[in-house]
Amino acid sequence: MFEREIIEALQKSVKGPITLEVPPDSTLGDFAFPCFALAKEAKKSPAEIAKDLAKQLTIPENVERIEAHGPYVNFFLDKEKIGGSVLNSILDKKGDFGKSNIGKEKTIVMEFPGPNTNKPLHLGHLRNMALGISMSNIFESQGYKVARVNINNDRGIHICQSMLAYQKWGEDKTPKSERRKSDHFIGDYYILFAKKVKENPGLNDEAQGMLVKWEAKDKEVRALWEKINGWALAGFDETYKHFDLPKFEKEYFESETYEGGKKIVLEGLKKGLFTKREDGAIVVDLDEEGLGEKVLMRADGTSVYVTQDLYLAQLKHGDFKFDKSVHVVATEQNYHFKVLFTLLKKLGYSWADNCHHFAYGLVLLPEGRMKSREGNVVDADDLILEMEDMAREEIAKRHKDLAEETIHERGTTVGLAAIKFYLLKLDAVKEITFHLEESISFEGDTGPYLQYTHARSSSIIRKAKEQNLTPSKNTKTSLLVDVSEQKVLKLLMNFPKKVEDAAAEYRPHMVAQYLIELGRAFNEFYHRCPCLQEKDKDLQLARLTLIEASRQVLENGLRLLGIKAPSEM
Repeated sequence: MFEREIIEALQKSVKGPITLEVPPDSTLGDFAFPCFALAKEAKKSPAEIAKDLAKQLTIPENVERIEAHGPYVNFFLDKEKIGGSVLNSILDKKGDFGKSNIGKEKTIVMEFPGPNTNKPLHLGHLRNMALGISMSNIFESQGYKVARVNINNDRGIHICQSMLAYQKWGEDKTPKSERRKSDHFIGDYYILFAKKVKENPGLNDEAQGMLVKWEAKDKEVRALWEKINGWALAGFDETYKHFDLPKFEKEYFESETYEGGKKIVLEGLKKGLFTKREDGAIVVDLDEEGLGEKVLMRADGTSVYVTQDLYLAQLKHGDFKFDKSVHVVATEQNYHFKVLFTLLKKLGYSWADNCHHFAYGLVLLPEGRMKSREGNVVDADDLILEMEDMAREEIAKRHKDLAEETIHERGTTVGLAAIKFYLLKLDAVKEITFHLEESISFEGDTGPYLQYTHARSSSIIRKAKEQNLTPSKNTKTSLLVDVSEQKVLKLLMNFPKKVEDAAAEYRPHMVAQYLIELGRAFNEFYHRCPCLQEKDKDLQLARLTLIEASRQVLENGLRLLGIKAPSEM
């Protein structure tokens, strides 16, 4: 917001890109410019350069003073000017505060969650969806056109394992006859196959044979597949809706892309990009890239994941002419995407460099890693329902006379916030261990805590209106001199830059961590500086306006994370 003024002032004296930092200590200013990179060319120490710059720079309009501190040029903003400017901007823009046009006329394709149709969605998928939802929202806030798409992995050996188990032991049961959610019903047979194959390893060959028949379009196998697939997809749709996942711009299916992928591989073979091994498998040598040999088509003619992903990438570019294609997939697939992007370059696609793997760490349980085939997973549906029930219990304790319908509705909002925020508050690349009770707490670094903070600020605004007090532009922000007031003001000022950085770095946790800091600062301010009880009317109005601005930014930030900001808790 005010960084642009400082950068423009620096550009008059400094060549090359300029990056500002926020000092860890507020006594060192609001922004700092490090001079290390200038030392070599100037043949001076960074500290000397900082001293010279501090003297020669023209002080921007909203900057009070410029000082050199060691190798940094530190900028101190004019608190009175920026206070009024920030609050006025928030009151003017409301839900648009934090948005920009950086990505105007650019399209980003966000691909997530990419489930397999042989089992229900689990906790790992929830992290995938939370990241996909939040990054999509963040990109849109920066002016990008975002196309949310999904790839359903609805063919392959694992799908055939569930199909084979149902064929052998399903006894024509249905999700309806067993009163089981349809994707959970299918997952039961995937687990059953894993148990049976230990007793009879030959089942693996049968499943592989079923895959060969599937690719040969065997009518019986295809009919079974359509039934199993339909049940899985119907179950996924229920979970997406429950998790407030926006509708996809387009859904792709591996069953519709694998043949196109095989054609690309065969064309690459003709051009000499790929080779055929003695066993008949088509492979590519990626030793120079440090990726070794990769099979693109098995000896029996069946395709692998990277085969269909080649064609899928081509399809997505044809459908959306993207400027960036983002794959939200766990870090365990890092090798897969290195191979995919390398192959796209080898095949000569000019847009290959615009493909990005947004990798995220696995979600672990306190007892260790989840394993779908062993049934050792936290099903997404079960977790959502449990979190909502826990939220309802907490809300009922706090509000003895609240109507059951209201408790139910609030419980849904709070339960989903607890899950989403817990999965978003840490850097995506890190593995996380999910602790149920910790995530639902109304205190600490949690979604419910931030929702409660928003509800508290909303309550103050409502009470103020009862006293005919309304937040207003051009209040006397010079009266906001308490350290807690200044801290909130500074955080509000930094919100647009924080969102911009989160988009540029693919790091939605930056928004989550910002909200934690704002929530803490707001509550400190709330306890230190009474508003409705303040007798000085000008100070009262200034504080009320600060409260409304904080409420608005909390709402905006939570919305970016796909979390609702209730006005009552």
